[in-house]
Formats: sequence, structure tokens, C-alpha cells
Amino acid sequence: MKKHGQIVKSYGRRFIVEADGDSYDCTTRGKRVDYACGDFVDILVQNREQAVIEGYHDRHSLLYRQDEWRTKLIAANVSRILFVTAAVPTPSEELLNRGLVAAEAADIDPVIVVNKTDLPETALWLDRLEAYRTLGYTVITLSAKQDITPLKPLLEGQTSVFVGQSGMGKSTLTNALLPDANARVGDISEALDSGRHTTTHAALYHLDDNSHLIDSPGLQEFGLKHLKATDLVHYLPDMRPYIGQCRFHNCSHRQEPGCAIKAAAEKGEIRQSRLEFLQRLTNELSG
Repeated sequence: MKKHGQIVKSYGRRFIVEADGDSYDCTTRGKRVDYACGDFVDILVQNREQAVIEGYHDRHSLLYRQDEWRTKLIAANVSRILFVTAAVPTPSEELLNRGLVAAEAADIDPVIVVNKTDLPETALWLDRLEAYRTLGYTVITLSAKQDITPLKPLLEGQTSVFVGQSGMGKSTLTNALLPDANARVGDISEALDSGRHTTTHAALYHLDDNSHLIDSPGLQEFGLKHLKATDLVHYLPDMRPYIGQCRFHNCSHRQEPGCAIKAAAEKGEIRQSRLEFLQRLTNELSG
């Protein structure tokens, strides 16, 4: 019997698929593993618990995680990324910038969440984030341990994912939204041979019928290796107005004369730190 469903948990080469109110422990055809949590898939049911994934439907978006060795597909059909930040421990603007590029490249709506608003250091962090607000990014403030109400309207009707450095409160937010999933790290079906697949996995939870949250415990930084260096300026809203104005059509915005983006930075129209970020990322993707 064939069914259409959605991957709600991924464990390397094994997947849990929800279809017509039932859950199936699924493998894939051959060695293919390029499926992700959130994918809508066609399955061939073998019995009441097992099925084989035969293919996926068109994806609205894809997100990748990068490590030293490879780029790993981590989530599909995400519509909103929430970057969880806080003034303490020290937040990384580099990670935030990379995440925003990943969101822009995947055409996913980004939101910057400032947690721990009760800390005195928060005011300075909010001042730094004002530059992102002027670029059109949504910035919200809350205290995850006290009240997550400001977050809830942003999750309605979305398939969301939280990203954040360790200690920023990502897990606190997730647990507040999903009180019944506190044991999600160990929440592995016995059919998957509990214990073997706990290192990296993602799970999709239903907040309501139309709102979903994909939780990937190890997700702190998105992979960007699948992007082309020449496309980067398209993913930086402060640089888009200067596209096509450089003297050379394949300008890398590093050493070339007549670079419109470097000229804009010299005039103060683009922050110098953003130009340096573009140059670092260009070097990384051109290597």
C-alpha cells in the first residue's frame, strides 16, 4: 500500500514518517539518505510499523548543517528561522550574520529573538541589533523562563526552527512550547534500536494543526558550502542596491577597482563590519 506522509524524525539512515494518522519506521531505497525532517514523502507500507520511502515532494526550503567534513541536510520546508540570542554568554555576531545569509538564501523568514531581557547587559546587545532592525529584520525581546507570549504569534501558521549558541536559551524556549517533549533527546522508538541514533537527529513537533516546530539539538550553525560566492550579495539586504554597479560583472568585492560595494562602505552607506563579513565568506566559499 502506498501513502503520502511527512518525515517527523530523522536518525541518519532511518526516519519516522507520519501518514494518515499512523507512524512508520522507514528506510530508503538503496543507500539514498538525502531526506530531511519536514520532507513530504511517498512511502510503500510493508506492515503496521514499517515502510520504505520512495521519493519526496517539491521542497519550499532546505537547511544544511556544516561540520569539518561534510554538509548535512537537516530540515526541509521550514518557513521561519528564529535566532535565539542573549547578552550573556557573549553572543556571536558572526554566527548571526551567517544564519541570516542561510535564511535569505533559502527564502525563509528570519526573526532575531533576544532572550534574558532581565539582564542589565541586554541594553547594549539591543543597541548592536538596531542595525539589523534597520535592514528590515524582525527583533523581539522576551525572557524564556518568565513569559514566552511575545513569541507565540510568530509561530502561528509556520514551520519554525530555533537556532542559537549554547546557553542562549534555545532549549528553555523549546521546552516551554513543548512541555510533553522534555525527553526528546532520548525519545527514540524501540524499533530504531534505542541508543544508536542519539548523536544527531531532528524531530518535528505539532504546536497545533497549522503550526510546527523542528527541533535539532545540535543545530547552532547552518552550512553555507552549497552557496556560490558570487551570489552572496543577493543575500545581504544592505548590499542588494549596489548589485550590477561594480566595474567588473564578476567582482568579488575584495581587491578589484571600481567596486561599488567597497565604495559604499567607504561612504558609510554599508557598515565596514558587514563588508568584512562578505569578504571573509567570499574567501571561504572561493577556497
